Amino acid sequence: MSSPRFLDQALFGELADLAAANPRGRQHHNFHAMEEPCHRLAVGLQPNTYIPPHRHLSADKAETLLVLKGRLGLLIFSVDGELLEQRELVAGGDCVGVDLPPGVFHSLVVLEPDTLMFECKAGPYRPVGDGELAPWAPREGEAGAPAYLAWMRSLFA
Repeated sequence: MSSPRFLDQALFGELADLAAANPRGRQHHNFHAMEEPCHRLAVGLQPNTYIPPHRHLSADKAETLLVLKGRLGLLIFSVDGELLEQRELVAGGDCVGVDLPPGVFHSLVVLEPDTLMFECKAGPYRPVGDGELAPWAPREGEAGAPAYLAWMRSLFA
């Protein structure tokens, strides 16, 4: 049996620092082994990270996100890219998280430095596949990504 692992301020600080040093603006800390059926991870996020709109098509890929520290903006889109819903997820606030069913296009915007979330979804890990990245939004690293991120952030100004 392995030892308990804690989601404490030491871990939060470490993830915030690693996310700040990471060019992608985020850092994962897995509590699971990759072959486990339930993936549990803490994610440190900085405002410069771009999470392109995406969905998980596999019927077993519902995803639960909880904000442990800071603020995230959640965006829900139609299959055509129409913005259907926006919601602030705030640690200790009125809404601290979301449970996303498979097939829902979504994205996150980091609204506060050193934001931390907990994510849980079925394993094993599978990279985003065909039809899962939004065809109407730029991919991470593409020229249009900074402008698209700025637009998404403006929805929470």
